[in-house]
Amino acid sequence: MKILDLLHRWAGGVLGLVLAILGLTGALLVHKDAWVWAPGAGDALVRDPDALADAVERIVSDPQRPDSIIFASDSFGLHRLRTGDGTGAYTDQTGAIVAQWQSIWDRPELWLFDLHHYLLAGDVGETFIGIVALVGLFFITSGLIMWWKLRRTFQFKLWPARLTRPSIIRHHRDIGVVLAPVLFLSCLTGAMLTLRPVADLVLRPLGPASEWRAATAPPLLKGGPLPDRPDWQGLFSAARAQFPDADFRVLSIPRQPGGLISLRLKQPGEWLPNGRTLVWFDPTDGRLIEARDALTMPAGQQAFMKVYPLHAAKVGGLPYRLVMTIAGLGMAMLGTLAVWTFWFRRPKKPAPITGTVNP
Repeated sequence: MKILDLLHRWAGGVLGLVLAILGLTGALLVHKDAWVWAPGAGDALVRDPDALADAVERIVSDPQRPDSIIFASDSFGLHRLRTGDGTGAYTDQTGAIVAQWQSIWDRPELWLFDLHHYLLAGDVGETFIGIVALVGLFFITSGLIMWWKLRRTFQFKLWPARLTRPSIIRHHRDIGVVLAPVLFLSCLTGAMLTLRPVADLVLRPLGPASEWRAATAPPLLKGGPLPDRPDWQGLFSAARAQFPDADFRVLSIPRQPGGLISLRLKQPGEWLPNGRTLVWFDPTDGRLIEARDALTMPAGQQAFMKVYPLHAAKVGGLPYRLVMTIAGLGMAMLGTLAVWTFWFRRPKKPAPITGTVNP
């Protein structure tokens, strides 16, 4: 038990601040659609395929053609363009640009997401965050084991009674137990999203990873050159014929010769905010190459598609968003106080005994 306590304290002292950053940024990002501002952000969603095709025609006619377009949704009324190298724009649902950025630092929602998902360090940061999420699972498990011996002293308090080391440690132990289930879910889903082997291991009972990951891999076919004016109305009409009840979510436009136009849709039964129903087209003539229904994909892929919505509170409405907000703020508090008590409120060593000892 002493070794477990030592590992728990040292890991918290070293990585607590990272967990605090992840918790605070996560709590903010859960409500991103409510606080991101640009003209038209609150507009109602237009579901007419012809209107969407006209907007896309207007967007891609710009010399700086985007790589992808994330379409407006019920909670956010603007299309988001990605033009590469950190640049992008928001347009209203007619395709008119209402905001642009040249780097992630121009928009708070962009650098907050990068901080939360990559620690502003790209792929290396993503891997590090996945490792921190695994350490978070260790914190929760070891904390529960150590709490069990002292469970009769449990007291629920949102904040330590005093900012002394014993009071903070007691509060840390008790509030950690209260938050343990949702923190476990947050850390597990975070690790699954950032570390592929973790997702493969957790979902292994549902089938081999190679099988369910292949369900979303693009077709092994090459497309022709992209014309100056693709038939967007024909593409959206063909996709709507395949999935009549689905919403259009993401359009990806090939930059390199041989690439396919891909369209992601969201059907009523899907949890992912951008869906995982996929349709591919030949850029040259708009011919439909392949369509895949997310609702009929292998069980492993079905389960993996629920990981991000659970982590980012994209299901369950406002009540679940509030639960994940509490989890994020709780993680921020626990991580910050752990670092503070470990480095700045360490117990003082007893003063050495001086003087002469009488024989």
